[in-house]
Amino acid sequence: MTRMKNARSLLIYGVGSLAIYGLFQILIMTGIFNIYYTNILITIVINIIFAVSLHLIIGITGQFSIGHAGFLAIGAYVSAVFTMNFSFPFPLAILVGGLAAAIAGLIVGIPTLRLKGDYLAIATLGFGEIVRIVLLNIDYVGGARGMPVTHMTTWTYCFICLILTIVVIQNFTNSRHGRACISVREDEIAAESMGINSTYYKVIAFAIGSFFAGVAGALYAHNFYWLAPKDFSFLKSFDVLIFVVLGGLGSLSGSIIAAAFLTIVNAFLQAFTDIRMILYSLVLILVMLYRPQGLMGNIEITDLFKRSRSKGGEGLGA
Repeated sequence: MTRMKNARSLLIYGVGSLAIYGLFQILIMTGIFNIYYTNILITIVINIIFAVSLHLIIGITGQFSIGHAGFLAIGAYVSAVFTMNFSFPFPLAILVGGLAAAIAGLIVGIPTLRLKGDYLAIATLGFGEIVRIVLLNIDYVGGARGMPVTHMTTWTYCFICLILTIVVIQNFTNSRHGRACISVREDEIAAESMGINSTYYKVIAFAIGSFFAGVAGALYAHNFYWLAPKDFSFLKSFDVLIFVVLGGLGSLSGSIIAAAFLTIVNAFLQAFTDIRMILYSLVLILVMLYRPQGLMGNIEITDLFKRSRSKGGEGLGA
């Protein structure tokens, strides 16, 4: 019975995903979505991947990292170097960019994830700024002036990476490793007293989150024609932090909805250059005033469907 339910859910998600992909692909191919709207769509997907990668670190494992833009930068620059200087195919460059970010996540995570709270936040923020400053001083990648990058990012590449990111992180969260990470988030001392190696699970979550941040970086780098260190300042880390917090800590679907919502809001406010940041801030304040727990709280959108189904069943039973 359980296998049948899982197979049916997998079929529904698969068909739904193909329908979404097909719909937007038709809109792009028929010209209904011009270059501007296609770029907004691709930016939404990249931001979702970036937000979901941080969701695993902050929302699931409870580690307050504010240097996530550093992993985005590593994935972006490594993939750009491999495509521009070594003529690697783009899919392989995406994988290499993700692996480079994951290795950096391990190198940074092993010593820093023994820290907690504000100390961890300061350490990760320092890491992000170190990456940016190092890139500013490496002539091989253009230094402060940046480097030219061929546009290779398409809706298809973005969608495949998005689905893989969501599937991997959702399955990790539902596995025993994910439950161990959640126990560390809820009470690290209690988790350790039950035999859970908190540092091990924090590092694993950090490495997986870093990998997908690197994947987002590779897509980001090849979505434009120029890559510069200024694109990866600490403000980029705060942007993705806002996505995760606004969506609801611990909610994967919340991070997805918040990333899409704020990207659309930001794109719409481009027309109001002088007051764009003021209006953007007002939108954030209003949302947090009326939904302080985030758009989805700590629940998933599928939980809402389950609740409505159970209520419907109770109604029929009555």
